[in-house]
Amino acid sequence: MGGDDFKMSRFFVNSTNISGDSIIISGEDVNHIKRVLRLGSGDSITVTDGSGIDYKVEIVNLNESSIETRIIQSIKNVTEPPVEIILYQGLPKSDKMDYVIQKGVELGLKGIVPVITERTVVKLANKKDEQKKCDRWNRISMEAAKQSNRGIIPSVELPIAFKEAINAAKDFDISLIPYEKERSNGLKNVILNRTDIKRVSVFIGPEGGFTEKEIDMAVENGIHPVTLGPRILRTETAGIAVLSILMYELGDVGK
Repeated sequence: MGGDDFKMSRFFVNSTNISGDSIIISGEDVNHIKRVLRLGSGDSITVTDGSGIDYKVEIVNLNESSIETRIIQSIKNVTEPPVEIILYQGLPKSDKMDYVIQKGVELGLKGIVPVITERTVVKLANKKDEQKKCDRWNRISMEAAKQSNRGIIPSVELPIAFKEAINAAKDFDISLIPYEKERSNGLKNVILNRTDIKRVSVFIGPEGGFTEKEIDMAVENGIHPVTLGPRILRTETAGIAVLSILMYELGDVGK
């Protein structure tokens, strides 16, 4: 079920760019619309405000740094899942984070938080380096949101320490942490017959996994260790596997 061409006519704008029946498109999308898609006055595209409303608009005027459009129709975006899932991803090496973000957004994640754990190998030099990476990750999220027809752009936060992530998990209906040494507590068993689950946090370790100390800390704070079966999954695979199962059991994939 491919959708690579769909992103070509879908664009996100800030709500401040919407006034009455007019929407102004600015930034990198201007060049894409004019030079790549070669659209002009009278052509129609889809614009979304990032909060779940889609607008079918007609291009009215193309300027050097902006495009003026007129709203033809506004409808509620229906692609957002009924369950909010935040992925706390142990910071992986190389470009694995790019893959996790892209596929996670496609599957319906609400947000991603990179986590520094005891076995995290990646070292971010300073705050400037962190922000640079975060900006890049959010651009990947936006492109994936366009491609998958999302009504929002899932946010990718700045990296935080494992303990901070554990504290943040207290605000969720349920929190899960896949662990290779867990043998009996299956993911489905934890969520079976639960009708109150609307917000879920998922913790995925980096390449070396979580330490026993980190698992103990998670359990002490009410996070459920779960098994994903007898095979060991890579860090970039585990989160996607959990998300797929949750979207089937709690979201809109199995409906």
